[in-house]
Amino acid sequence: MVSTSNGVLPNRPIRRFYVFAEYTRQERLAKGDAEDEAKGYGIWLAKVVASRRYGSTSDSRDHRADGHPAGPPTKFRSVGDELQTDEVFDHDIVQRMGARFYQEVFSPAIAEARASGDAYEEIRDAIRKDWKPAKSSR
Repeated sequence: MVSTSNGVLPNRPIRRFYVFAEYTRQERLAKGDAEDEAKGYGIWLAKVVASRRYGSTSDSRDHRADGHPAGPPTKFRSVGDELQTDEVFDHDIVQRMGARFYQEVFSPAIAEARASGDAYEEIRDAIRKDWKPAKSSR
């Protein structure tokens, strides 16, 4: 499993959440989803799983926070009143870690792990252990 950063460092620490969202995005692409839908589904599922883990009652279906249907079906799912779109994925994952790190290190490493048949649970910690942000000079 590749976890080296080749000198490219993330802007922030890499969380399991990021790994899960990207792993899910790539799974959805492999199933034939469009890129925007795969990103939206990846960030949505990561948020739903994270909210359940931390005791929130977030609904995994397309419902508003008050429990009422979110409206007509769209290609994106919602968490509360917020649609989880490709733009949310790009903001919450790609921009936070840095686009260069995402494109050159993170996404290819997840793809390589998936191609090797590694499940998310097998890689979630090991793949990110050496990905530390650059120390800022103060």
